[in-house]
Amino acid sequence: MSSADPMPDVEEEEPICGSGSPYNGKLNLRIAAIFIILVTSLFGTLLPVVLRRSQRMRVPEWMFSGVKYFGSGVIVATAFIHLLAPSFEALGSECLESLPVWGSYPWTPAIAMFSVFAIFLTELVAHRTGASYLKRRGLRAHDPHSQSGNPPSHTTHGLHTQTPPGEEVGAIVSPPKALANDEEHDHHHHAHEVDENALAQILGVAILEFGVIFHSLVIGLTLAVNDEFVTLFIVLIFHQAFEGLGLGSRLSVLPLPHRFNWVPYAASCLYAAITPIGLAIGLGVRTTYNPDSANALIVSGVLDALSAGVLLYTGLVELLAHDFIFNREMAVEASNAKVALSVLCVLAGAGLMSLLGYWA
Repeated sequence: MSSADPMPDVEEEEPICGSGSPYNGKLNLRIAAIFIILVTSLFGTLLPVVLRRSQRMRVPEWMFSGVKYFGSGVIVATAFIHLLAPSFEALGSECLESLPVWGSYPWTPAIAMFSVFAIFLTELVAHRTGASYLKRRGLRAHDPHSQSGNPPSHTTHGLHTQTPPGEEVGAIVSPPKALANDEEHDHHHHAHEVDENALAQILGVAILEFGVIFHSLVIGLTLAVNDEFVTLFIVLIFHQAFEGLGLGSRLSVLPLPHRFNWVPYAASCLYAAITPIGLAIGLGVRTTYNPDSANALIVSGVLDALSAGVLLYTGLVELLAHDFIFNREMAVEASNAKVALSVLCVLAGAGLMSLLGYWA
């Protein structure tokens, strides 16, 4: 071909943005996937909770700690690899370029940032409301984020208080006119402190679960119609089990009073049911639902970005910073070997979830 010959036209591949569904059969296997994912998700989430509370099986404390730190890495990797990346892909799709709003701004980081600040403000208002409630009743504010041996003033989040000289950390200050030996009054104060701590712990885990629910619903919808069903199904079994393990490890160590013992089990069942529910809904609309349509891309992209912000805040602030930086034992007292092993557990969780991101 001479230099004067015109270059052949290169046809650009058009993005798939139509209303057709990529569903390609395997209905029986997709229906079976509802129950398989339900069982594996429930197993991964409930395992740490049941073992922690079992009277017959005594699991070493170091094993629970390892699972907890592994779960922290899983949560952080989920935010970056399984939420932020798909949201960038969805909201940056060519299918949205012609839309006046979605095609003219990088919405994924903006929505994730909004989510981070929303969770931050929610926690701030909740803690200040609780502190005000206790103050009106003459009680000292309790820091739900402080660790044993870690004074509340050591942390940079939560309720900051100063412990008077000679008083134990976490002790309750009686009102000025109260008698020191008034056992009924002391019991009343202790009950308020326990309730405040329990509600704060429940709030923290509720925020964590809120961050994974939307994501789980979206992947259930996608799995129902995906044309590479078998590969995605296998990956999601491990994905849901590891993510459930991360959530369950946090549920298992909640210092809840007896009347709140049902919370970890209810939260585990809720998490395990979300993806199967999304899968069932997707199968119900399998002939019309197209995950590559503009509306589906917007919905999944926004939900993934919102969930990413929640898990980024929870994973980096509530989990990693709280467990290592603001925990006196890990920051000061623990041996280098213990800290190194704990960090390796975090990196192992993050690494495995990042590896799963290669396929899903």
